[in-house]
Amino acid sequence: MDVETMRLLATAIAIGVGVFGPGIGIGMIGAAALGGIARNPEATSKIQTNMVLAIAFAEALGIYALVVALILKFT
Repeated sequence: MDVETMRLLATAIAIGVGVFGPGIGIGMIGAAALGGIARNPEATSKIQTNMVLAIAFAEALGIYALVVALILKFT
């Protein structure tokens, strides 16, 4: 394999593995928030606020993986 092939393979692995965890985390956050809202509908606004904040932090990890993948691809 040449260097370009290895670079593309490393990029694919970095983004594939890097978004796996945040994807599962966002799903778990959403499921827990929906469960909390179903149990206590009066707390919907509080739960939604915390859910959006937690999803933003989880999504940031996926963005870090994208940045690493782009660095691998273009350097």
